[in-house]
Amino acid sequence: MNRDQSRKVGSAMVVGGGIAGMQAALDLAESGIKVYLIDNKPAIGGVMSQLDKTFPTNDCAMCIMAPRLVAIGRHKDIEVITLADIEKIDGGPGNFRITLNKKARYVDEATCTGCGTCVSNCPTSNRVQPVQKEKIELQPEFKEKVIEIVESNKNRDGPLMPILQQINSAFNYLPENTLNYISQETGYPLAHILRIATFYSAFSIVPRGKHIVNVCMGTTCYVRGSERLMERFSDLLKVKPEETTPDMMYTLKGVRCIGCCGLAPAVMVGDTVFGKVTIKDVPDILSKYKKTA
Repeated sequence: MNRDQSRKVGSAMVVGGGIAGMQAALDLAESGIKVYLIDNKPAIGGVMSQLDKTFPTNDCAMCIMAPRLVAIGRHKDIEVITLADIEKIDGGPGNFRITLNKKARYVDEATCTGCGTCVSNCPTSNRVQPVQKEKIELQPEFKEKVIEIVESNKNRDGPLMPILQQINSAFNYLPENTLNYISQETGYPLAHILRIATFYSAFSIVPRGKHIVNVCMGTTCYVRGSERLMERFSDLLKVKPEETTPDMMYTLKGVRCIGCCGLAPAVMVGDTVFGKVTIKDVPDILSKYKKTA
C-alpha cells in the first residue's frame, strides 16, 4: 500500500507500562495526542506494582500508582494494549507503522473482574488434579473455637473474610494449621487464602502480642519525628519493629498510615489512637496497658 511518508500522524506509542510509561502516556494525552500504551505483561504497572514501599518516605507504591492507573483507565485518548510485543517498525519520525504480536488472553477483557477464579479452575494448567490429602486436625487450643467460627460462616455468601477476621480476633493471629483447615472446609485454595492473609496488615500469620503498638511511619508522621518514637518504643520494650516481647504482651509495628495526619506523629495501640505523641509520652502510653496486662 502506498502511503505519503511525509504526512504526520497525530498519535503516539509509549512502549512499557511502568510508572514512567504511565506518566508519559498521561502527559501526551493531556496535550491532545492519541496514545497507545504498549506492554508485554498482562497488565500495566511494571516493577513498581510489586513493591511494598518507596524510598525515602516509605510511602506505599500502590498509593503512588493508583491515581495514574485510574486516570489512564478513564482517559478517552489512551488505549492500553497488553500482552503485546513489537515485531516490526517501518516509516520515520512522525509517521511510523508498528506491527504488534498480541498474545491470546483467553478471557473477555471487557467483562473480566480480575478475581482469579479462572486461574485456579483452568483445565489446561490444572490437568493433573492434586491427590486427596488427609483430613486436617486442629491443635487442641484452637480446635473448638475455629470449628465454631467456620461452621457458623461457611454457608454464607463470601465466607472467607468473616472467617479470617473472627479467627484473627480470637487468637490475634492466623495459625498455619487453621488456614489449612479453612481451605479444607470451604474449598478455597490455600494459595488464595494466604494471599488475603498476607495482604491485609490487620492479619498476621505469626503470633502477636496482646497489645499491638502501631507507630505511623507515613510521610506526615515521619517528618514530624515518628522514627524517634519508634526507637523509643523499641528501647522500652526491648524488641525491634515487627517483633513481639517474650511475654507475648506487646508487638511493635511500623505502619504506613493510620488516617490521622492532622494528629501527626500518631501511634495506635489496639483501636486507640494517640495523637501528637512526643518522646516523653511513650512511657505513659505503655503504662496504660501494663495495668491491663
